[in-house]
Amino acid sequence: MNETPLSFMQIGDPPRSIAYRKRPSTGQGAKHPGGIWLGGFRSDMQSTKAVRLDELAAQQARAFLRFDYSGHGESGGRFEDGTIGAWLEESLAMIRAQTSGPQILVGSSMGGWIALLAARALAQAGEADRLAGLLLIAPAVDFTQALLWPKLTSAARRDLEQKGVWLRPSAYSPEPIPITARLIEEGRQNLLMGALIRAHCPVHILQGMQDPDVPYAHALHLVEHLAEDPVAITLIKDGDHRLSREEDIARLLGAYEALG
Repeated sequence: MNETPLSFMQIGDPPRSIAYRKRPSTGQGAKHPGGIWLGGFRSDMQSTKAVRLDELAAQQARAFLRFDYSGHGESGGRFEDGTIGAWLEESLAMIRAQTSGPQILVGSSMGGWIALLAARALAQAGEADRLAGLLLIAPAVDFTQALLWPKLTSAARRDLEQKGVWLRPSAYSPEPIPITARLIEEGRQNLLMGALIRAHCPVHILQGMQDPDVPYAHALHLVEHLAEDPVAITLIKDGDHRLSREEDIARLLGAYEALG
């Protein structure tokens, strides 16, 4: 596969340097929607699933865009300064500046929340025609409030209140993840589950039933809220949160192609 060059774009005020890799479409590939990778919390555009989707795009001459939120991967900024709203702002700026025509938004974990927020923002701006489909992998919609907050110990809540940050142990990294009070408080301004959710396009959800981070009941709850859009959900009985095994990747690529 021809690796796409690393580029940077300044977004926000004060400006944040956002790293991205953009694959243009060519020939027959231009007849298909482009794809945009929206990564998870503390993940990046070099993750297995993002790279394999980009490889598929290269094989089919389709457009594909990967980028890192501020404080993630190769982008500038501190992770501790990030919020759902800031990462949404960056996602919308990248969609509008670096892509054209209909797009499939692929949201992994937190990226599923970002994808649905981006779909709402695009529709509100009269740009629903930019949405060809949403492919959501273990979508952690509203995770700061629905999945994280209820599990906080009294000690963790005390750290958030007194220090403004709690260092959360991670199963995916030797270093703890800093969870800030600002992340949780600002996340409450972007909650979706309390009302009908519109994607304005077909949605396919891939969800592992052995996921310790996003219970499959959370994905089923999301389906109930997507009552006015066509939704398919694939429950993977032995699947974990990452869904990065070869059989999981095969499902991911098949679902992506089915969306356009």
